[in-house]
Amino acid sequence: MCFHTSTTFKTKKLEEHFKVKLNAENIRSIFDKPNYHLNGFAHLNMLVIPQEKSNVLAPGVWGIVPSNKKGDAIKDYYKEAVKYGGGLNAQSEKLFQHYMYRESALTRRCIIPVNGFFEPHEYLKKKYPFFIFNNDNEPLALAGIYSVIDTYITFSILTKEASPMFAKIHNSKKRQPVILSDDIKDNWLLPELNADDVRELVSSNYPESQLEAYTVSKDLFSPKVDSNIETIIEKVEYAELKESFSS
Repeated sequence: MCFHTSTTFKTKKLEEHFKVKLNAENIRSIFDKPNYHLNGFAHLNMLVIPQEKSNVLAPGVWGIVPSNKKGDAIKDYYKEAVKYGGGLNAQSEKLFQHYMYRESALTRRCIIPVNGFFEPHEYLKKKYPFFIFNNDNEPLALAGIYSVIDTYITFSILTKEASPMFAKIHNSKKRQPVILSDDIKDNWLLPELNADDVRELVSSNYPESQLEAYTVSKDLFSPKVDSNIETIIEKVEYAELKESFSS
C-alpha cells in the first residue's frame, strides 16, 4: 500500500509538466517548500489535479472522506477510519463496488503529482523502506479519487496488484500505487470515460525501465524521528538484503 510519499518539486515545475495552474497564488510559497517524507496517517495537504477542474493544481487532504460528511467531522472520521487505512488508499479492483469509491470513480478522479514514494520490503520480519522515483527525475502522476467536503478536497491513492518489480519490493502485500504514464495521464481526467475505460487505464502498467528504486533509512518508519529531511531520500544499503535482491 502507498502510505508514504515525497513531494519536492516547485509548483512552477508541476504547472509546466502537467500543463495546469495553481488555483491560488497565495499558497505557492506553502507548496514550494519541499516535503521529503509525507506520512499519510498525518492526513497532510498535498496538491492534486481534480477531474472537475482539470486545468488547476489544488490542495487536497490525503484520506478520502464520504461525501455526506461535513467539514467539521473530518478529523473525527479519520480517528474512526484509521483501522481501515484512513482512506489513504483505495483498491482499484473495488472502484465500482465499494460504496464510497463508486461515487467518485466516474466523476471525481484525480492525479496526485509526486517526485516519489516509499514502499516497505520485509526480510526476516523486519521492514526496509524503498524509495521509488522516475529515473529521469520528472514527476510521477499517481491516480486517485476524491470527494468534496464543504470547501475541502479529500483524496485517496489508487492501488492495484503489484507488477514484477513491485512484487519483489513490496513482498508482503504485493500491491503498488497506480502510476499513470505520460501518454495516458491526461485521459484519466476525461469526463466522458465509462467504467470499462477507467478499468483499462488502471490496468495499464507504468514502464519499470523508467523507475529507479533503492533502500533508504529505517528512520522513515520511526515515530520518534523527524524523517521529513533531505537525507531520507538518500540511498542506504543493507548487507542482509543483497542476497535477496541478487536474483
